[in-house]
Amino acid sequence: MSEATDHEKSFVQQAFFMEEPFTLAGHKLSAEKVWELLGTRLTASRQQKIKQVCKNRCQSLVPVLEGIYDRGNVSAVMRSAEAFGFYRFHIVENPKARFKAANRVTQGADKWLQIEKFNRPSKSIGLLKTQGYKIYATYLGSNVPIQEVDFTQKVAVVFGNEKDGVSSEMLEQVDGSFILPMHGFAQSFNISVAAALTFSYAYWERVRRLRRCADLDKKEQAILMANYALHSFDSPERLIKELLK
Repeated sequence: MSEATDHEKSFVQQAFFMEEPFTLAGHKLSAEKVWELLGTRLTASRQQKIKQVCKNRCQSLVPVLEGIYDRGNVSAVMRSAEAFGFYRFHIVENPKARFKAANRVTQGADKWLQIEKFNRPSKSIGLLKTQGYKIYATYLGSNVPIQEVDFTQKVAVVFGNEKDGVSSEMLEQVDGSFILPMHGFAQSFNISVAAALTFSYAYWERVRRLRRCADLDKKEQAILMANYALHSFDSPERLIKELLK
């Protein structure tokens, strides 16, 4: 069984387990057992990479993309979020939207993200609020600069579509909005640039004020490691079934 490559088709939806036990191949398995079965079959350097990545992951910032029609922009935001260590990701799609084909891919970043899709803003926002997140929208009409947002708490940031920005329905439900300061003639940043700037600011604010951006405890790291072990193989359930015989 070979390890999956990092050039898989963009936005492949894979099972992402958020708590134990994992139900796989008809068995209920702990994260530790999944790692024992699959993680140890990876190369030593790959195992170390996964452990280090999970140690530096942060779930306190969740990007929310609403109505983005350019798949290339979604890909770019995913890559930036993953690179800064933010692995939770919400996508709010309009079922009637026509998507513009992507001229770039995630380079495998999407398989390392916990991607949740919704067809209404209320469903995404409702879930995040029950989990204790403050919701902020990037909004050109805001008079609040990003510096006034407290990224040491649990925050979700909504990025609207390329043409109209965040919808009125979304704006009615968020806790606040902010703007990225601009001092030139341009009126706005491209969404992928705005997202990257936001992630960078949030990351460094957490490091400055908390001494680290990462926030997963040992159990959460173990669960994430097990997910990444699963996503490292083409047919993990079949392999697990063979190994448990």
